[in-house]
Amino acid sequence: MKRSTVATVMTSDVVTVPADASFKDVIGVLADHRISGVPVVDGNGRVAGVVTEADLLRRAGEPSEATTAGEAMTSPAVATTPDTSIAEAARSLCRHGFKRLPVVDRDGRPVGIVSRADVLRVFLQTDAQIRNEVTHEIVVKSLWLDPAEVEVGVRDGVVTLRGRVPRASLVPIAERLTASVDGVVQVINQLDYDEDDRARPHRHPPAPRP
Repeated sequence: MKRSTVATVMTSDVVTVPADASFKDVIGVLADHRISGVPVVDGNGRVAGVVTEADLLRRAGEPSEATTAGEAMTSPAVATTPDTSIAEAARSLCRHGFKRLPVVDRDGRPVGIVSRADVLRVFLQTDAQIRNEVTHEIVVKSLWLDPAEVEVGVRDGVVTLRGRVPRASLVPIAERLTASVDGVVQVINQLDYDEDDRARPHRHPPAPRP
């Protein structure tokens, strides 16, 4: 089943500044590229931090305290990788309150930028596309079920699962897999089952009589 990763939505043309870039140079880069933040790289080209408009504004009243990007930046940088899932990138953006994250390779060198807008693109998948993926990739290929037994309804990204599955253990699995599909906003699980195969409390045999 297809999973969108950061690599599929990130901007590969990443703008960076060296750690020794001057305060004014950083402002110029932000203005020229119409961005609110930029990764700061060290002498080896690795991301050392991120400097944003907010960082610069905090230091603007005391320029002597931060004369370079390296002194003004927030460090260590919160970054992500190309193979990180969209969901994890979204959680990172929300958790830290950032508008964008630098994307780095295994050596910590920048290969792109992913923004909130980039992450939200996965929700542009149509209801028909979502229904098709849930039916064929999950119901048929992952759960090995007859699509006639599981009805998949989708409206505005909200997926409703109806029908019967052979075992109770398949109900939460179907919901979890459906929720992971790109574009799914919510899953309403109305599945029923034929056999309750969930684990029951283990009972010890009675102790033998003396």
